[in-house]
Amino acid sequence: MNDYPISVLLGTVEGLTEFLPVSSTAHLRIAEALLHLDLADPYWKMYTVVIQLGAILALLSLFTGRIIDFFRTFPKGETGDRTIWNHPISLTAIAFLVTAIPSFLLAKTIGKHLESITVIAWALLIGGVAMWAIDWWSARRESPTKDVEQMSVWQAVWIGAFQVLSAVFPGTSRSMSTISSGQLAGLTRGASLEFSFLVSIPVMVAATGYDLLKSLHPKQIAGEPAIAPLVITTHGWIILVIGLIVSFIVALGVVEWFLIWVRKHGFVPFAIYRIILGIILLVFGADLVGG
Repeated sequence: MNDYPISVLLGTVEGLTEFLPVSSTAHLRIAEALLHLDLADPYWKMYTVVIQLGAILALLSLFTGRIIDFFRTFPKGETGDRTIWNHPISLTAIAFLVTAIPSFLLAKTIGKHLESITVIAWALLIGGVAMWAIDWWSARRESPTKDVEQMSVWQAVWIGAFQVLSAVFPGTSRSMSTISSGQLAGLTRGASLEFSFLVSIPVMVAATGYDLLKSLHPKQIAGEPAIAPLVITTHGWIILVIGLIVSFIVALGVVEWFLIWVRKHGFVPFAIYRIILGIILLVFGADLVGG
C-alpha cells in the first residue's frame, strides 16, 4: 500500500482510539502489523509518537475555555472553597507527577513490553473485565464526587498511581486507567471522564516530548538508542503532516461524541470490545506478527 493512505489510516486509528478506553497503542501496533510495517523501523516509531500531537491539539482546542476558567479561579475555585492544594489545576499536577516519576524510572521495562502482542492482548482482556465490573458497581451507588471541583488530593494521587499501569503495560489504556480508578475513588462517570481528559494533557505532552528528545539527543537520555532518524526526507515530512492533521480532525469529533455518550450509556460497550479484541489477539496474535 502507498504511504499516503497508510498515513491517513494510522492517523485515523490514533484519533479514534487515543481518548477512548481501548488503547491507542494497541490499535496502532495492530494496524502496523496488518499493514506489514517494520515495527523496528526508526521512522515509523517516530511517526507514531508525532501523530499523538494531533490528538493533543484537538483536546486542547476543546478544553481551552475550561482550562482558562480553572486558571481564572485559582486557587479558590468556582465555589470559593478550594485551596492551593485541592484546586483542579493542583490536582492535575499532582496526578501527573505521581504518574510521571515511576513511568520515567520504569522506562526500560516499558520499552520491553511495548511491542509484545501477548502483553497487549492480556492488558486489553483484563482491563475490559475490570472496566465492566467497575462501571457496573459505580452505576449502582451514589458517587459523592460529581465534579472535578469537588475532588480531593488523595483521589488525584490514586488516579495518578493507576495511570502507571497504562505506561508499563501497553494495551491497558491511559484513559481506562484514569476513568476506572476515578470511579473507584467515588467520582461520577462525567467527573472521571473530565479529569481523565485534563490529566491526559500534561501526561501526553511529557511522554511525546520525552520520546522526541530521545530521537534528537539519544545519548543524553538514559543512554537509550535513537528511535528516529536525524534526517527526514520531504516525502517523510509530508507523511508525518498527513497523519498529524488526520489525527487532529478525528480526535476532535471523538472527544465531543465521547463526552455525550458516556453520561448516557456508560463504558460497558468499550469493555466488551476490549474483551473480544483481547481474545482475538491471544488466539491469532502470533500469526498477526508473523510468528
